[in-house]
Amino acid sequence: MSLYPRNFQLHVPTSLREAIEVLEALGEDAKPLAGGQSLIPMMKLRIAAPSAIVYLGPLKGELSYVRDGDNHVEIGALTTHSEVAESPLLRRWNPLVSETAAHIGDVQVRNMGTIGGSLAHADPSADYPAAMAALGAEIVVAGRSGTRTVPAGEFFVDAYTTSLRPGELVVAVRVPKLRGRYSAAYGKVAKIATDFAIVGVAVHVSVDERGQVADIGIGLTGVGPTPHRPRDVEEGAFGERLGPELAERIAEAVSRSVDPPTDLRATSEYRRRALRALTERALRRIHSDIARAQ
Repeated sequence: MSLYPRNFQLHVPTSLREAIEVLEALGEDAKPLAGGQSLIPMMKLRIAAPSAIVYLGPLKGELSYVRDGDNHVEIGALTTHSEVAESPLLRRWNPLVSETAAHIGDVQVRNMGTIGGSLAHADPSADYPAAMAALGAEIVVAGRSGTRTVPAGEFFVDAYTTSLRPGELVVAVRVPKLRGRYSAAYGKVAKIATDFAIVGVAVHVSVDERGQVADIGIGLTGVGPTPHRPRDVEEGAFGERLGPELAERIAEAVSRSVDPPTDLRATSEYRRRALRALTERALRRIHSDIARAQ
């Protein structure tokens, strides 16, 4: 088994516009490289063998940030997982994203990997997609004809496949500000703590003054080629009083909402049981957090 990538051309653009022009000129066989935590291992194993690499490192000054918007927080595509995890703005307005980032890989991976690179790679067991699905986040992409915004539910098309068009790059992610009395949690089962998720669950809940669910989002990873959001389960929770009984009921419904695959890492039944446990644990923690904050 090879541990060396095939020969490739290296291009180092100094601006976003130049990067887009280079990618468009090189065609679909060229790959953009940000932190390289997914692409480089695949190249070493020759699972991926691009003829050209477009290194985006010089664009960090342009695309690495966490900014406050009116109703959202915008995260630049080259923001590292560590920066996302430690962002005071995200911890205040959307702790689901910062907590999810803290579960990715180890310290070295979090210091190098980027949110845009992870989303564009679209690994079916990655952590971010579950959170993006639960939040109904928006992915901002840029190409020769300008920028467009893609809902998370439309961005992930298949395993390792997104709706990015040739020559386009992810430039930012917009996540909503959570309002009212809310909390959020992300949990996953993995072979080792730093591994990709066998399954993962991202949940956020807001309650009204009576403790009833006013808003809820649930996102699942590791259950298929793309992240899954069980909207029927969410709709059934609206107006219900948040507590252990509801947590158990939602967890059971979540486990029944998917037909996860059986592979070398886990059986379908194991994944379903893990989803139930993770979901109930997340909702119980959210309930405890909200009650404590009163």
